[in-house]
Amino acid sequence: MAHAYTPGLKVMPCTRLVKKRLLPIPGKVLAALGQQVDSLDIVAQTELPGKVFSVNVANRLSVGPEEIQGYMLKKEGEAVKQGEILAENKPFLKWFKTSVESPVSGTVESVSFITGQVLLREPPKVLPIKAYVKGKVVEVTPNFGVAIEAEGTFIQGIFGVGGETNGEIAVAVASPDEDLQPEAIKEIHKGKIVIGGRHASLATIKRAVEMGVNAIVVGGIHDRDLRELLGYDIGVAVTGNEQLGVTVIVTEGFGAIPMAEYTFKLISSRNGENASVSGATQIRAGVMRPEIIVPGFPKNVTECKKDQGRGWIEPGDPIRIIREPHFGVIGTVKSLPPELTVIGSESHARVLEVTLDGGEVIVVPRANIEVLEK
Repeated sequence: MAHAYTPGLKVMPCTRLVKKRLLPIPGKVLAALGQQVDSLDIVAQTELPGKVFSVNVANRLSVGPEEIQGYMLKKEGEAVKQGEILAENKPFLKWFKTSVESPVSGTVESVSFITGQVLLREPPKVLPIKAYVKGKVVEVTPNFGVAIEAEGTFIQGIFGVGGETNGEIAVAVASPDEDLQPEAIKEIHKGKIVIGGRHASLATIKRAVEMGVNAIVVGGIHDRDLRELLGYDIGVAVTGNEQLGVTVIVTEGFGAIPMAEYTFKLISSRNGENASVSGATQIRAGVMRPEIIVPGFPKNVTECKKDQGRGWIEPGDPIRIIREPHFGVIGTVKSLPPELTVIGSESHARVLEVTLDGGEVIVVPRANIEVLEK
């Protein structure tokens, strides 16, 4: 049977997936193999070294670096509070007394009799790693973290900004082609994942931040709104660390694009249930998609299949067209002709035949589609 390799976008009612939750530096793993964890449970944590501050004691006391040992009141390894005296001279006349205070609370890291500088380090910061998804710990990496197997609805978006968050799904529109208006977001949406339809404006996103919404999921946003929101253009970098006050996930693309009906119906079927979402996106090598994960089976589904990551497309597969003139259209692969075909740009390319919902068959370059895993 003919098949072709193509990027995939997963919109799956129920699947089994594994999420690795690892620390950036060694620390302590808090979850055990086989343990059931909730999305907000801390599974591992570590301590990040505090910031280092330099104090030139020799200069402040007007003495040579080798002389500061006689003036130090604090030794290496000792704790110190902000404003506490690190060193002072003891002149015959008290009016000439000079004291050197600590600019921060922390620990005396080192005292140099060569440079006359004292290094202070702030207390370490605890970095916890949450489970993110509800599931079972199936692998433990000593000192770093765990892998969690989860089961549930899995939906990938095209683009997103903002980090990981959790909350109850709240559908705020009646149809996938309805815009998410600012007035549709209310106080009851605080801490929730608000689902829109076609588009969310800059005013809508700002309203969501004001109301304390955890995330917005819509079909499209305008790139100019994104630039104004962030204050800069996003290139090929990884997103997900933006401090916006809300995570934004786009399922279709830039502009006012209705959310795919299948995607909207699937999310709506989980309305009122808790979900885990992430806006992290990487559009270069090693593609990473924004995602929505809702634990458990949706209605009328009794079995979950494991995410196989097939990576190719075959006749009968559902696909989405990702370039004009049929941008956003969803259809089914009819055939994969092996020969090169002349396309609109007058270049030769491999194509495929796509059957649309109304029965119309169109020819599309293979590079212009992505498979929808359902």
